[in-house]
Amino acid sequence: MHILLSNDDGYFAPGLAVLAGAIGEIAQVTVVAPERDRSGASNSLTLDRPLSVRRAANGFFYVNGTPTDCVHLAVTGLLDKMPDMVISGINHGANMGDDTIYSGTVAAATEGFLLGIPSMAISLAASSGEHFITAARVAVDLAERLSRNPFGQSLLLNVNVPDVPFASLRGTEVTRLGKRHKAEPVVRAQTPRGETVYWVGAAGAAQDASEGTDFNAVSRSMVSLTPLQMDLTQNNQLQAVRQWMG
Repeated sequence: MHILLSNDDGYFAPGLAVLAGAIGEIAQVTVVAPERDRSGASNSLTLDRPLSVRRAANGFFYVNGTPTDCVHLAVTGLLDKMPDMVISGINHGANMGDDTIYSGTVAAATEGFLLGIPSMAISLAASSGEHFITAARVAVDLAERLSRNPFGQSLLLNVNVPDVPFASLRGTEVTRLGKRHKAEPVVRAQTPRGETVYWVGAAGAAQDASEGTDFNAVSRSMVSLTPLQMDLTQNNQLQAVRQWMG
């Protein structure tokens, strides 16, 4: 089994190193990740300049582009053949609810999915980042399950793992995406030259963390497993829009 790993925190991120070490115990691993932190890059592709690929001392490839660039480049040009799986992560922080729209971690997995490869995004759902090994063990378990028992359909999983010791996990729950409140206001600051600059504010708290959501599962120390799709069609409005158009 050959697994392609990527992330959005950069090739030097501790979560990626832990994931590569764990997955390397069960599969051949190739790592292609951004050269710097590209959190929030979503599904952007770099189309205005060429991309370069370099290799770090630990064998990881790094690209001067986005997470989506990394997976696209790896699958369509760098690798000799299609990997059996794409795993993105381990992200330092949650990717739940509306986060998935902006997440570079989810975007890297999405690109694998769009290229026809079973893919998953793995996030450690806390900013403290104490238990990457827990998330890595979850990723190994899921990869082995997928290898033993292929899903049979196109698969894109968003996985959020509580930041607790592995023995403290209370199980895995298949969930839907919750919803956050609107983000906190931007933070205004002054540069040494007197220019006003703005930092994007923090994500809001959970608005919908009801039973069955990813927020709810993680709050109960359960791994949240959410199957995602890329069809953005609002199907229940098709007829209404046809009628509106006359």
